[in-house]
Amino acid sequence: MRILNLVENEEGVPDCEAAHGLSFYVETQNHKLLFDTSPSEIVLRNAERLGVDLTAADTVILSHGHYDHSGGIMAFTSINPNAKIYLQHNAGGEFYAFDGEDKGFRYIGIDKRILDLPQVTLLQGDTKLDDELQIFTVDTRAFPLPSTNKRLREFCDGDYVQDEFKHEQNLFLTCKGKKILFCGCAHNGILNVMETLERKFGASEMPDLVIGGFHLMKRTEFSESDTAEVAEIANRLKKYKSHFATCHCTGLPVFNQMKEIMGDQLSYVKCGEELS
Repeated sequence: MRILNLVENEEGVPDCEAAHGLSFYVETQNHKLLFDTSPSEIVLRNAERLGVDLTAADTVILSHGHYDHSGGIMAFTSINPNAKIYLQHNAGGEFYAFDGEDKGFRYIGIDKRILDLPQVTLLQGDTKLDDELQIFTVDTRAFPLPSTNKRLREFCDGDYVQDEFKHEQNLFLTCKGKKILFCGCAHNGILNVMETLERKFGASEMPDLVIGGFHLMKRTEFSESDTAEVAEIANRLKKYKSHFATCHCTGLPVFNQMKEIMGDQLSYVKCGEELS
């Protein structure tokens, strides 16, 4: 198995372009797949620099309906029109970020042209694609949503309402006896993602490795409640036997705080880096 980051916020491998977004390339026994496609065609340039032939990819899985995870899909399909693309049926919604009273709402959803691609399959919740790939969604929550979700909205019936992230999906990958969870941004909360996985698949199926962002990054100074939120999440994650490889929307300040609590159980994956 091979797991390689193609695009992430932080500079890593020389000559790879970092950007606010996420894309992983994964090779298994049966697949060559992309989990998310970054914010733009940068995913193609980094793949070429890293020696990855995206024309051979057979599967694309989109974690949720935001541009920074889906922006490279149209460029990808121009070189690979055959790979199957999977997203939730509601991932094409009207998703916005509130940037403050002075700037208002900014569209952060997907390019709607994606929905018209013939290779796209719109999923209705949990779906087993094959023996290696299983998609699951968070249906109920045992823990609060990340506080950073508050500025993220969906435009419905003429109003900007809180995005409940029903369009978010996670990939549970099984290959050669290893179990790996890809969770994109974990907008539903990484604790809820882990709890849902355990509830749906069983305690014996918990992942060896968890890869993805925790959506705890902030543009402003951290308050005491923010720091307490991060500490609680880290302490709860520490109880699992999984290793957590985070990136993207976690942010380095949050990672550093969590690292003090989780130690070797937590690592950060930068742009172009490979996981073994």
